[in-house]
Amino acid sequence: MKQTIVMVIDDEEQMRKMIRAFLEKDGYTVFEATNGSHALSLLNKTKPHLLIVDVMMPFMDGFTFAQEAKLLSSIPLIFLSAKGEEWDKIHGLKLGGDDYIVKPFMPGELLARIESVLRRAYANKEDSNVLTIGPLLIDYVSHQVKLNDSPLSLTRKEFGLLNILAKNSGRVYSREQLLHLVWGEDHKSSERTVDTHIKTLRLKMGDHGNLIETVWGIGYKFEV
Repeated sequence: MKQTIVMVIDDEEQMRKMIRAFLEKDGYTVFEATNGSHALSLLNKTKPHLLIVDVMMPFMDGFTFAQEAKLLSSIPLIFLSAKGEEWDKIHGLKLGGDDYIVKPFMPGELLARIESVLRRAYANKEDSNVLTIGPLLIDYVSHQVKLNDSPLSLTRKEFGLLNILAKNSGRVYSREQLLHLVWGEDHKSSERTVDTHIKTLRLKMGDHGNLIETVWGIGYKFEV
């Protein structure tokens, strides 16, 4: 794999700088984010191979960020936390975390865990971050979508909807399910919001907008 890019997401500047220092010393390229919201805004620009995420942060905590990030990509993720209770570890892993490290930790331990996660995530899986279905190509690492080799400019919510429907081609999702998966558990949007985003998504897909089918009385599905 080319030079590995790691994003460190932690509201404590001293912790970010410390992790960055010994990762860069080991040859990694490192970007920093101060919370989950900040990290989401940087994902498409930085295209990291790995996310190191503190659990307790303001604005958007690590667990909420993980839920959002997993809708956008399959980038491996390591949680860092001062909370070492079994429930927290299990919850983090169930949310898609690839590892959970309790603070304080030794630099060598973090480096070893990083190498282990990267090996599992990328060994013999060069194409695992790309979904090709019909005329559509979705790159989960770069957060890019191409339709017949032409880039498709989508919002984060449009990408989330297309990702879920295309990845599960043929499966019907209700509007409520899509709201829960793309907008999150605490959403205050109505089911009409899903209809509006689907309509815009279809318009952007042009002649291929009919790949997203309406299942009357239920919701939507993607069908090639």
